[in-house]
Order: sequence, then structure tokens, then C-alpha cells
Amino acid sequence: MSAENNNDSRPKQNRSRKEPAKSKRPAQEQRGPEKPGLRTRQAAAKILGAVVDRKTSLDGMLDHEHGNPAYRELSEADRALVRAILNSALRHLPRIQAAIGSMLQTPLPEGARALDHVLAVAAAQILYLDVPDHSAVDLAVEQAQADPRNRRFANLVNAILRRLSREKDTILENLRTVPAMPDWFFDRLVERYGREQADLIAEAQLTPAAIDLTVKSDPDAWAERLGGTVLPTGSVRLAEFSGSIPSLAGFSDGEWWVQDAAASIPARLFGSIAGKTVVDLCAAPGGKTAQLILAGAEVTALDQSSSRLRRLKGNLERLGLEAQMKETNMADFRPDELFDAALLDAPCSSTGTTRRHPDVLWTKGPEDIEKLALLQERLLRHALTVVKPGGIVVFSNCSLDPREGEEVVDRVVAAGDDYERVPVLAENWQGLEDAITPLGEVRTTPSMFPLDPPFAGGLDGFYAAVIRRK
Repeated sequence: MSAENNNDSRPKQNRSRKEPAKSKRPAQEQRGPEKPGLRTRQAAAKILGAVVDRKTSLDGMLDHEHGNPAYRELSEADRALVRAILNSALRHLPRIQAAIGSMLQTPLPEGARALDHVLAVAAAQILYLDVPDHSAVDLAVEQAQADPRNRRFANLVNAILRRLSREKDTILENLRTVPAMPDWFFDRLVERYGREQADLIAEAQLTPAAIDLTVKSDPDAWAERLGGTVLPTGSVRLAEFSGSIPSLAGFSDGEWWVQDAAASIPARLFGSIAGKTVVDLCAAPGGKTAQLILAGAEVTALDQSSSRLRRLKGNLERLGLEAQMKETNMADFRPDELFDAALLDAPCSSTGTTRRHPDVLWTKGPEDIEKLALLQERLLRHALTVVKPGGIVVFSNCSLDPREGEEVVDRVVAAGDDYERVPVLAENWQGLEDAITPLGEVRTTPSMFPLDPPFAGGLDGFYAAVIRRK
């Protein structure tokens, strides 16, 4: 029966009987068809909340098979937009929060976390992405209206974001003095590197990482063929390109592999290892393992994960390289014969990789760094027991925090007369002299390479030291 013709002619006594209640239509249906792009922004806001509030890894949620359901149901084009929004939002989040906070007379209620993420997703588009401002505003308002928790804030969302759009240039200029890092980590950088260097590192990690290749031979020829540049590490840095990595010349032939230039340094610190036995104690995915094999070593590769070992095996097969592989926790590894050398690229906070993993600083905290530093010390002490007297261990990780690098090695070397540092000589690293510390260790930061061509893209933050067992 239509609402327009509701003149019921039945007897009144029948009216007294209670009729079934009419079902209410969902709020979204009452507002009409769903706006294109809404689910994309909703997925981005949900995932941002999971990273910031629940410390969930971004890579896991963006996995095409096992990731966040709201993300997996999107088209590939919409998934790409979600990734772009999240990368920008996480890289610039302190600045986004400062911009939004400057427009509020009073802070948002404690229970309005979901609204924070809606605003951050929209602000990332307005301030840092090539998305029409009106679309970002409209879809954010729609998100607020679709969520019972946020519906009462829809007008506030509209007002804040429209003002962001109108005053974008001024706001961006004012935000330049806001460090684009969480306070806890920026303070640690200032303590270790000083304010000037901390500012440079924070700014450099806003630049997405370039693609670096480690090549089997003749970096100059491959740089010319692929339109890249040879870096001081011997890596080939690619210029921006469209397409997929496997489509590039040399991939299917196993002539190179993708590896950040800084990550390629530790395996180059052994000196001559041709014919020597070397164990890679945390080997997967295998970039450093491949370097050791190419240097002529007899390599044993360890990893405690069977899936990671399978990945390592597949990578080595593409490269036409072989290593002996063992699935074991390195802390339990007791070799029958000691090795000439060992590489320990230890588990760490990964705070040096924020150019490619901008969620790291939001999923880790000071307590994680302290725990990881203790783990690294235990692993390093064990690594030194698997090499012969006179053998060396290269210890490395991709953290910017000295608690996971310099301080670990300081404690191990200072504990007795059994171990000593082997200084890395700056003259052997032309173009990277600034990365060699006074003690002869390696310390790279994202700001170490120029961000302009031809080296555009910086470096991962990395630490490495060479230790000899006496």
C-alpha cells in the first residue's frame, strides 16, 4: 500500500489489531545511491585507524590475499588509491594533525578516533595528493553521515576541510616547521644526531624510496641499459619508470635483484671471502646471501621461517645461485664446524626504512626498541661463537636508533678481550665517506644522499660494524 493512498476503508475494529512494524531502510539507502569512491575512503580510514590505534602492520593489511576485507573487495585502481592515501597520510600525519588541530576551538572528544581518521584521510588528499578537493570534502562528509558515531560531526567535517582547501598554500607553509615524525622518535633523533640533522632526516623520509638494483657484474653497462645511475655502493639506481620490475631487461635472466643501496653495504664489508665458509644467519629474502655467493663464498643460509626460506630459494633460483639452506632459529644453531665468517642482519625496529614503510614509526615505540636491542645483543654474542678464532662477524640492521646499533656493539666489545672492532676505512668508500664513523662503523641516514637527480631518493637508515673473534 502506498503512502499516497493510505485511506484505509477497513472497519475500525480491524484497525485495533496490531500490525507488523514496517522495517526501517538503512540510512545509506535513505540517502540514495552510494557515492563512487566512498568505499575507497572508508577502507583507507579503517586501515589508518588499525595502524595508528592498534599498531597493525600496513603491509599485512594491504596483502591482496589475506589483507583487510574492505581493501580486498576493491578494484585494483581503488586499491592503488588507498595505498597512495595511506602512504601520504602516514608520512605527513603529525603535520595533518597539526593543521586540523589549528582549526578546532576545542579538541575532538576522546571517543572520536574514527572521526580523526576520516579527517586525516581527507586532509592527506587535499594537502598532498592530486585529488580534487571538492571530491575529498564531499566523500569525507558522506563518511561522517554514514557512521552513527560521526553523524553529528558532519557539518564540522565540512567546515574544516573546506577551510583546508581554501587556505592550503598558507597551511602548508606553516607546517614546514612541524617535524613529520611522531614526537617520541623525533626526540630520539635529536638526542643522537642533533636538531639540524634530525630535521634533515625527518624531511628526507618524506621522499619515496627510489628503486636500487644490485647487479651481478658491470654496473655501468646496466645503468646505461636501464637508464639508471651507478651509486657509490655499486648499486644501480633507476630513474622513475612506469611498468613492473619483472618486465625490465635482465630480470628473467637473473642479472640483478632489487636491494636498497644501504642494504647492500654489509655484505661488502667482509673483504676477500672467495673460497671461505660464510653463514648468513638471518638470510631471507636473500639479497645479502646472493652477494656473498657472488663474492665466491661457500654460503649457508639460515632462517626460522619455512615460507621465508622458500622465498629465498626462489630468489636464488632466478639468479642462478646456490646456497646450503637450514630452517632453524639462529639462536639454536650449533654448527658441527665453525665458519670463517658470519653475517648477522639482525631483527630490528626498521626505523631506517620509513621512506618505503611509513607505518613503522606508528606501529613501534620506545619499548620495542629496548626489547629488540636486548635481542640483538644476545644474537650477536651467539653469532661470534659460530666463527673460528680470527673469524669475523658483520653485524647490521636497518634502524636509525643507536640503541640498536652502536650501543649493542659497544657492550659486546667492552665485555672482555675476546672480540675487537675491525675499522671500516673511509678511503675504501668514496662518495660515502660521511657514512663511516670515527670508530670505523657504517651509519647511513635517509638524508645522506642528495634528494635531487641523479641520486634522487636518499638511502635507508642502516648500521653495520665488523667484529673479529680473537
